[in-house]
Amino acid sequence: MQTASRLTLSALALGVAGVLAAGQADASGFQIRENSVKNLGRANAGTAVAWGDASVVLNNPAAMTNLDRTTFQADVTVIDLTAEFNGSGTTALGAPAGPLTGGDGGDPGDPTPVPAMAFVFPLSGSLDSVTLGASVTAPFGLKTEYDADWMGRYDAITSDVRIVDLTLSAAVQFTDQFSMGAGVIFERADVTLTKAIDFGTALCAAQNPMNCFNPAYPFHPQKQDGLIDVTGDSTGVGFVVGAQLKVTDNFHIGYSHRTEIKQDLEGEADFTLPASVAATFNGMGIHAYDDGPIWATLDVPSVDTLSVRWNLSDTTRLVADAQLTGWSSLPSVDIYRPGGTPVGNESFEWDDSWFYALGGEWDYSDAFTFRAGIGYDETPTNDEHRTPRLPDNDRMVYTLGMTWNVSEALSVDAAYMRVEIDSPTVDTHSSSSSNLVGSFDGHADLLGVSAQYRF
Repeated sequence: MQTASRLTLSALALGVAGVLAAGQADASGFQIRENSVKNLGRANAGTAVAWGDASVVLNNPAAMTNLDRTTFQADVTVIDLTAEFNGSGTTALGAPAGPLTGGDGGDPGDPTPVPAMAFVFPLSGSLDSVTLGASVTAPFGLKTEYDADWMGRYDAITSDVRIVDLTLSAAVQFTDQFSMGAGVIFERADVTLTKAIDFGTALCAAQNPMNCFNPAYPFHPQKQDGLIDVTGDSTGVGFVVGAQLKVTDNFHIGYSHRTEIKQDLEGEADFTLPASVAATFNGMGIHAYDDGPIWATLDVPSVDTLSVRWNLSDTTRLVADAQLTGWSSLPSVDIYRPGGTPVGNESFEWDDSWFYALGGEWDYSDAFTFRAGIGYDETPTNDEHRTPRLPDNDRMVYTLGMTWNVSEALSVDAAYMRVEIDSPTVDTHSSSSSNLVGSFDGHADLLGVSAQYRF
């Protein structure tokens, strides 16, 4: 039964590694940049030099000095991914055993709200050069869910990753032109994943593959599917540092670095087996599919952001961003049983990726400001290692936004983003050794609203 044992190890590896499948909507990889509706309206350009925006607590603590009043801000952005798979596949036995059964998986993305909150508190008196801040954001993760009986069920059904950051920051205004800031990030990661396992193929092929074509044999490809459900959680700590320089009154530069955060996930692997499969394993004394604890290390990548702001006039501003996400810290995810026994690994071989954005805004009046932006986002994936877990590719983003200053203290923002994704292809082998070949067509729509109150 070595085939069945190898199947278990690979399934567990995919289980924890599958958390990385969730972020195929607004940003490459599983990154989520939406912690500010103001930034969303500018295609997320100018994040490290933002003004009148409390999201800088995380995006660049040094820019908190741009706020001269105590400020509370709440944002929520709904991300709606639409995707469709076109393709086919075969089981581990290849074409003689017939194609993979099932449909195209349906639309894996449902509208998902991503909230964020931030609070900035400028000090006074002898500490009037110091600004403190706190924020709660979701910088990575999302959820995708395919139909349970789709042809790629051995690769992925449900992937749900929720990464939440609590950031506590401080900034110092050294001169009118220069400020620096730093913050500590307390990060919580929660993961859930499900996928199917083709026990029929594993059992009939374990001793003699010809058993799979014998009608009298009790096990056949795609006839005894099981399910694996993997959950895990962890808490990690990281840091963010930044600086802001006002080169002239009209031209500002900002830079921030968010460190890589190591998450040591601990959780459970739960298996659902068909009765005939469970009876066979029990009779043979095989316990590889028993429920039990697992752990793995997940490295949440570093992020470096360079922003510039150019005030063309008193009412018009241009901003630009270049952001590097350090996905190369994620060559693979290695899975272990308690005691350090290796379970398996899932190779990603991702590359660091760049995001470029250009945006602008125009003050129509004291009450209304309008924004627009365009961006290009590189994917960290590649044709060789891309899987249905993350059918990601390069993308273009287009945005519109506005602010309504209801009063001197209260403002309300709204923004819309359209994400056009280059069609990614997959040619992959699952832990059940099935081969899925095809392409995804998709796009994403994001709608955000926020409110800010200044005391």
